[in-house]
Amino acid sequence: MRRTAFAAFVVLAVAAVALHSPVASADRTFKVIVHPEVVGSKIPRQILSSIFLKEVARWGTGEPVHPVDQSMRSSVRAAFTEDVLARPFGGIAFFWAERIKKGVAPPPVKQIDADVISYVAGTKGAIGYVSISTPVPESVKTLSLIE
Repeated sequence: MRRTAFAAFVVLAVAAVALHSPVASADRTFKVIVHPEVVGSKIPRQILSSIFLKEVARWGTGEPVHPVDQSMRSSVRAAFTEDVLARPFGGIAFFWAERIKKGVAPPPVKQIDADVISYVAGTKGAIGYVSISTPVPESVKTLSLIE
């Protein structure tokens, strides 16, 4: 009985977080960046989602893909999670808890946009996202998100 009450509490807590998370809109609050050697200038939303959910491990060229996430405290991550991963922000922690049990580690997490840019610039095959207002240096390139 105690386990059922705890499970109900967890479900309610996740729902409360999801209801108070930012809702993605047509005006994105993030931009996708990649290592400059990644081929292409556009990425379909479904492929981007699959990369960040660790369902796709390689680029079309065969090069390993290395996604990097923002902190769970980041509003940019909340927007990215809901817009690209099409999941409630609060539910992503449960998704990764289940994947970790199966031996799949989540992408590494960086605390700020500058750290994401540094990781992407220094890691061949890397992909990340930063705030739309963050200037992007020549050490990385931006990809357009397509449906």
